[in-house]
Amino acid sequence: MIIYTSIIINMEANYIQLFNEARAAADALSLLDTPLINRVLNAIADKVTANVASILEANRADLERMHPENPMYDRLLLNEARIQGMAAELRHVAQLPSPLQAVLSEQVLPNGLQLSRISVPLGVIGIIYEARPNVTLDAFSLCFKTGNAVLLKGGTDAHHSNLAIVQLIHSVLQQYQLPQAAVTLLPPERISTETLLQATGYVDVVIPRGSQQLIDFVRKNARVPVIETGAGIVHTFIDATADTEKSKAIILNAKTRRVSVCNALDCLLVHEEQLIDLPNLLQPLAAKNVKLYADERAYVALQPHYPADLLAHATEEHYGTEFLSLQMAVKTVADIHEALQHIQRFSSKHSEAIVSQNKNNIALFLRAVDAAAVYANASTAFTDGAQFGLGAEIGISTQKLHARGPMALQALTSYKWIVVGDGQVRL
Repeated sequence: MIIYTSIIINMEANYIQLFNEARAAADALSLLDTPLINRVLNAIADKVTANVASILEANRADLERMHPENPMYDRLLLNEARIQGMAAELRHVAQLPSPLQAVLSEQVLPNGLQLSRISVPLGVIGIIYEARPNVTLDAFSLCFKTGNAVLLKGGTDAHHSNLAIVQLIHSVLQQYQLPQAAVTLLPPERISTETLLQATGYVDVVIPRGSQQLIDFVRKNARVPVIETGAGIVHTFIDATADTEKSKAIILNAKTRRVSVCNALDCLLVHEEQLIDLPNLLQPLAAKNVKLYADERAYVALQPHYPADLLAHATEEHYGTEFLSLQMAVKTVADIHEALQHIQRFSSKHSEAIVSQNKNNIALFLRAVDAAAVYANASTAFTDGAQFGLGAEIGISTQKLHARGPMALQALTSYKWIVVGDGQVRL
């Protein structure tokens, strides 16, 4: 493997060597048997739990360079509980059935040819992500389980954390005499992103995880296939018939369970008949210091009841913002149709929800909203691979080709056709 520094001589040649090593690793990984893959994943989980202190030390070096009020700080932050959770996800992935070599369809053609379609690895996957060191383990575990080599391009903000984790993975791969290029952490400089996006012939797909700015950059500059994930401008519509207690619990959970994640609530749409109860619905948010940007009607309803320093007038830009912090927009709508129009205009097609007891409105919302996950009477916080029973996720796809929603093992496979004959030739 290449040991790199911030100054890289003959950059192009070094990257080509890294990419070739990843391709060779992918070829080897595709032939591994599932029991060995699972043993390696469990061994890495053991290694992680035995080295919590060293991971935290590396993470502290990253945290010292970021202001705690930065919305990315919570994503960057590791503690013992989070690290133990990451190890638990590794073990969970090891327990999941392998999606490889599954027979997706089969038939015998009239000419006697036996035709089947089986699942296979994608090959070499590039992951571009920001200050989320948990992605390092999640991405590796899912790619390794599916026979894919992974090229990781983490952000500069999390480089010490990412490097510490990858070094632990490499030590276990070496122990099992497996190619360390099964996972490669690319240098943190911007040139790595640009080179990865141009790596046609070497990289089969790139998956960006992070801000809308990152995803837009990848989409505009990639020459390799891209699966878009991550950005979430999430709405919840409180219909006229919504149950008050259910609404309060759903709003609080969706907004404050963890503010820095992509399924967190960004904009509350409230039916005008609910304005009289709006202070009651949002009272729990005040206790969590959530700042509200409200349209005029909602502002008037809230002003006598919500803390003045946490209430402001909304502008147009607030309705298209993924806050990733204790901030939320509030918009009054006359009916479900206005709510649907607002979502259509501002949604990032990630997760959207309705709280209602009107069966017709629920059915309309679930059918009309174009998003990867659409909810009725539940928090959008559930948009997560583990919560959907998929294991650790590689990301939430907001596009429609290949994969949509939480992407886990199945999403990291393609398929090939197997044709078995007995001397047939085509006339």
